[in-house]
Amino acid sequence: MKNLFDLSGKVAVVTGSSRGIGRAIVEHMSAAGARVVVSSRSPDVCESVATEIRGRGGEALAIPAKISDKAQLQQLVSKTIQHWGRIDILVCNAASNPYLGPIGGLTDEVFDRMMRSNVLSNLWLTQMAVPGMIERRDGVIVFISSIVGIRATLHLGAYGISKAADMALSRNLAAEYGKHNIRVNTIAPGLVRTDFARALWENPDALRKREAATPLGRIGEVDDIAGIAVFLAAPAGAFITGQTIVADGGIMIAP
Repeated sequence: MKNLFDLSGKVAVVTGSSRGIGRAIVEHMSAAGARVVVSSRSPDVCESVATEIRGRGGEALAIPAKISDKAQLQQLVSKTIQHWGRIDILVCNAASNPYLGPIGGLTDEVFDRMMRSNVLSNLWLTQMAVPGMIERRDGVIVFISSIVGIRATLHLGAYGISKAADMALSRNLAAEYGKHNIRVNTIAPGLVRTDFARALWENPDALRKREAATPLGRIGEVDDIAGIAVFLAAPAGAFITGQTIVADGGIMIAP
């Protein structure tokens, strides 16, 4: 019987994969058989994660890159193809959130920087990786978004705009590239226990309130999101494209 979650022989590039959700994704994709590229801004941390994966018997390559730098992203793609000859799976996980507060206080410079890191970088990477996918008539692209791209928030509105743009970008790319058997989807996590979201869960009172408001009674863990990414990249997700999968413990449907 075919293993619907087998990624053997696939090459997966995951941005922001030296910690948090990205690290969980790259580790679980490796466990499913993929050859993985660990990428973030920190060369030492990337190499440390790749070394751990290799120590468990996986194949991993560390290629640091700053997502707001187009030349560095081109190097990420070029070095991956030079080393392994292909990119089958692209997971755009890295993002930035340099602003907390009402949208009315957002400066042009900060907004431009956020959209460049969170949206334009995803488009760049897709444009760089997709030619080989088209040639092979096979490929998977996953954007990691957020439920703040779906619901209003008083403190993360600007970030939410960028994450909503990622959802729209994935839908349109899915429509354009479907004829080439390339699937593009988005995952929208709720609150997950990561360093990136530490300010939202490290306060015990705030955490209790969030857990009480969530039907599953807890916040997310990184493996909760990594499992969805593996599913979307594997044969199990072969008929899914253009979708945003919400993983939030039920907070969006809570009464």
